[in-house]
Amino acid sequence: MGTQPRVIAEVGEDGLHLHACCLCEAMCGLEIQVTDGKVAGIRPNKADEWSAGHICPKGASLGALHQDPDRIRRPMIKVDGQWHEVDWDTAFRRCTELLAPVIEKHGIGAVAAYTGNPLAHSFSLSRYAAILLGLSGMPITYSPGTIDQWPKNLSSHLMYGSWWAFPTPDLQRTDLLVVMGANPAASQGSLLAAPDIMGIIGGIRKRGKVIVIDPVRTQTAAKADEWLPITPGTDAALLLGVIHAVFDEGLVNLGQLEQHLDGVPELQQAVADWSPERVSAATGIEAQRIRELARELAGTPRAVVYGRIGTCNQEFGSLASWLIDVVNIVTGHFDVPGGAMFATPTAWTVTSQTIPGLEDGAANFGRYQTRVRGAKEVLGQVPVSCMLEEITTPGEGQLKALITVAGNPVLSTPGGDKLDEALPQLDAMISVDLWLNETTRHADVILPGPSALEQAHSADLLLGAAINSFARYSPPVFHREDPDAPEEWEILIRLTGLCTGTPAEDVDIAALDDGWFDYLCFTQGLDGAEIRKNYDRGGPERMLDLTLRTAAFGDRYGENPDGLTLEKLKAHPDGINYGPMVPRVPEVLGTADQKIRLAPQYLLDDLPRLAARLDRADDELVLVSRRHLRSNNSWLHNVGALMKGRDRCTLLMHSRDAAERGIVDGDAAEVASGAGKIVVPVEVTDAIKPGVVSMPHGWGHGQPGTRLGIANASPGVNTNILSLPDFIDEPSGNGALNGIPVTVRAVGS
Repeated sequence: MGTQPRVIAEVGEDGLHLHACCLCEAMCGLEIQVTDGKVAGIRPNKADEWSAGHICPKGASLGALHQDPDRIRRPMIKVDGQWHEVDWDTAFRRCTELLAPVIEKHGIGAVAAYTGNPLAHSFSLSRYAAILLGLSGMPITYSPGTIDQWPKNLSSHLMYGSWWAFPTPDLQRTDLLVVMGANPAASQGSLLAAPDIMGIIGGIRKRGKVIVIDPVRTQTAAKADEWLPITPGTDAALLLGVIHAVFDEGLVNLGQLEQHLDGVPELQQAVADWSPERVSAATGIEAQRIRELARELAGTPRAVVYGRIGTCNQEFGSLASWLIDVVNIVTGHFDVPGGAMFATPTAWTVTSQTIPGLEDGAANFGRYQTRVRGAKEVLGQVPVSCMLEEITTPGEGQLKALITVAGNPVLSTPGGDKLDEALPQLDAMISVDLWLNETTRHADVILPGPSALEQAHSADLLLGAAINSFARYSPPVFHREDPDAPEEWEILIRLTGLCTGTPAEDVDIAALDDGWFDYLCFTQGLDGAEIRKNYDRGGPERMLDLTLRTAAFGDRYGENPDGLTLEKLKAHPDGINYGPMVPRVPEVLGTADQKIRLAPQYLLDDLPRLAARLDRADDELVLVSRRHLRSNNSWLHNVGALMKGRDRCTLLMHSRDAAERGIVDGDAAEVASGAGKIVVPVEVTDAIKPGVVSMPHGWGHGQPGTRLGIANASPGVNTNILSLPDFIDEPSGNGALNGIPVTVRAVGS
């Protein structure tokens, strides 16, 4: 018997809906069954052209997130310390009453915004956050980028002249994969979009080899052929040793890429003193194994090194991010199948635009500095840890008002506990958020957007690191519960207008939206006024159509009649897959001479700092972070199904280190750093390098005034209490959340 054709329900109706998971870079296609107006079940969409039936526990949780009784569904304002639900007109008037006096008295420089990680996964926020950040006039804004991937943005900018051009490992065609500081078994990929990534890695093992370099024997390392435990913060030294060996043993293979490279002699000179023998003691990896790794990479026709957050949020994150690409280049595994390649996204993003003043990969950073610390701007950002001191330090330019958008910096940024104490000092705080969490409990107004199932979804930012050129559009499953509720993009436009002097309730949304759209058209050489004639309304769907039509596979408004449009994409609810990555150098380069800068001076200047690290005595213990498949920072801790099982907020500690301190499995221990101290249960294991301890990120619930019933029942502790605000990767300003010196003792000892 043949299978019955699927009948897809309309928005808001019972029946089968096709949607996409928006919680990580796997972007899995989902089949959602709605019965009596509620999610009755979520299963993988086997017909999806991208994920082909893959799903993880997070994707199955979208129904629980939508139906969470704690989710904020109507605007709330705080009166005498008490929250009250109000209509939208009242909420926007209150925003004006709070923010306008601050700007009038102190200027827009007293206002900042913090935008959270969910922006990258949101249909509206990902496309409109730039309006708030770019047109509001706020001189400094903050994001989790500077505790996450900023070193990779920096190295891409300096090497390729394009700060969001991330080389992506071609997993489906490689035979040797070296993973550094990443745990795809938990993250499903990061700056790497791939469906069923562990299935793909299993395929690599069948035909080749997988090596994981990490201080912790993660779930990914446990399924690899080899685990090399490395001393935290020394990845750059290891990579220099590998590159030295490649040059020293005559293994360099530049291939067709050589004509597009600048700086090979300078690179060879820079690595001359970084032999495997020199770096071995500091990294904890034998010199002979480093040389063997160089030979394996150079001798395998299809091989690639992939590094992620562990190589970024450490004190030498920029060097490590740069050198991963260098290893792939000098071993002949760059811009070729099976190596590191540049994705061909089906839609471009606002982030792909060059920052004015930083054309051609220029390193003229520090165009402005923070008031208190004097931290320099890098790629338009300063360390997020500066936000605390800008609130608490009096004087001209003191931060008086804050807008948070889908973020929880109290749990996710260094010194979050102290930020928690500082936020009540603000004269005004407005949050665009769905939950009353550890940060938004301090707000004066909370403006909720739709749930993930109440809005359309089509990825944009994630497509720039996807192993296939893929596009998918998913319509909403449900209508908004409040039919008068504005969309998130409209909220951001109103707040932008408020920052520029117009009462939020009076902002001309259409005019600002049209202006934003016209600018985006201009970047593509198009006349916005003419292009707008193709549409009867604005918003993110209009922007999506523009970015689809003017990207690699688009119809460019009729120039390529068979090209991609949003209308065509909607006719393919399972998505359209244009296939694997293809060589893109030099077209992807933003450097004036279309050359890859192999040895940027800005990064070479940081090598002496790394050299001093080699001679530094090792700390007694250092702390690193870790992830879990059922978690995503602090987002998903209010989902009952994902919180089941054993306590995940534990301190991993090697059995030898535990025995030396009289600690046994399950004991409570005090962990202290130069920033603070916490008490946490210990999980004794041999799946970690001696001298290293590990805790997960995003915990610390149970605070008064929050409305997170499930999360507060299993609060855990906030590891960022231990993070040192000034412990950073100096070239990028990225926080070093890995390699923090700590002491650990049994409670009561």
